[in-house]
Amino acid sequence: MSSTHKPTRRGRRTVARHGELSSPSPVGFIMKLVGIVAAVVLVSGAGVAAYAATDVVASFADGAVELEGQGPVPPDIGAIEGGVDILLVGTDECEEEYAYLFGARCTGADAGGQLNDVNMLVHISDNPRRVTVVSFPRDLMIPIPSCTREDGSTTSPTSKTQINEAWGYGGLSCVAKTVSDLSGQNIPFAAKVSFGNVINITDAIGGVDVCIGNGGIKDKYTAINWGPGPRTIQGVEALQFLRTRHGLENGSDLARISNQQQYMSSLARKLVSSDVLSDPGTLYRLATTAVDNITPSESLTNPMTLAQIALAIKDVPFQDINFVQFPVITDPADANRVVPDDRLAEKLWAALAANQPIELTNDQNNTGGVVTVDPQPTEAPVETAPTPGTSATPAPTEAPVALDDIPGQSAADQTCSAGNVRANG
Repeated sequence: MSSTHKPTRRGRRTVARHGELSSPSPVGFIMKLVGIVAAVVLVSGAGVAAYAATDVVASFADGAVELEGQGPVPPDIGAIEGGVDILLVGTDECEEEYAYLFGARCTGADAGGQLNDVNMLVHISDNPRRVTVVSFPRDLMIPIPSCTREDGSTTSPTSKTQINEAWGYGGLSCVAKTVSDLSGQNIPFAAKVSFGNVINITDAIGGVDVCIGNGGIKDKYTAINWGPGPRTIQGVEALQFLRTRHGLENGSDLARISNQQQYMSSLARKLVSSDVLSDPGTLYRLATTAVDNITPSESLTNPMTLAQIALAIKDVPFQDINFVQFPVITDPADANRVVPDDRLAEKLWAALAANQPIELTNDQNNTGGVVTVDPQPTEAPVETAPTPGTSATPAPTEAPVALDDIPGQSAADQTCSAGNVRANG
């Protein structure tokens, strides 16, 4: 494995520390989008027979969920003006195969329940294509709308409830409706994943390279005791890494989001590497593993839709793939919870609506979850032939919108975990 440069520090500020909830955060999330991408690459002919794609998605419709209150599905992803949104939800259900990993969470009174602990809205813009993944903290206090349960009954709306309780009010559809109300975005596509998927997916691609900063990570809740430096994680280690909160510098759920974004950035870089894209066997394993473990919305069960989504994002440059935390402030009524920062949220949604490039200028060293690494990796420019009938002259560069106080990073950034072990021992 290649050597890693020493993480650099640029200062520090206090971030609200949020209390431990009854359930640990799982991590199914962005890896399911990876599965969609892989399935699409199969369809578009990356060396695997086209009929394999049909075989991969044949069982995808089982248990598909209708999304309540969302607009119609676009007839053609490529023709969408203003972008499209996909909600990825990670739930903390206790699957029998992995329940032993989670102690009291999967043996206590609430072992049969589920919370939507990971909620990520993937916004794919149009012309030019950009991808912005917005992560909503699980202890975010917001209204939950009236939702329809599977049995046809409806729930009463709430004025202030923790976002990760939305699943209990009406499953995937209710989470989508809640995030749609919060963001103002129409969400035509959604997918739900669970604990074991992170293990299966990372195994399918041969692991993801991460970096442990400071003096290392120690976390008794996730059984991590890792020294500093580069580390390839897969299987159970990937789940431990993505769940850790107490092993990070300030121990907050917001810090955990920053640490997860390190993983997602590295994952994005690996997916476009020759190790994945040039290996039909890896692509097929990734596609079949992901599809077998997703509960999709009904709108996602068409193989052509999967293909259109993946083809829409597969050539997006790293610097235009951004992972951001939904802007929040500490809840005045409870220091262990957060509420939306309406001013910054409005700035974020306005930039996405206008398809403006965004620049994440917030110092990542202040998150308590990651520290920066220098030098940053570079992405070789991709030369593409101009579309027939169009000019080869590039469009003028648009000035990015600086999101000064919104934590996040692009897939072009490289960070290390801000471990809770001091470097001097």
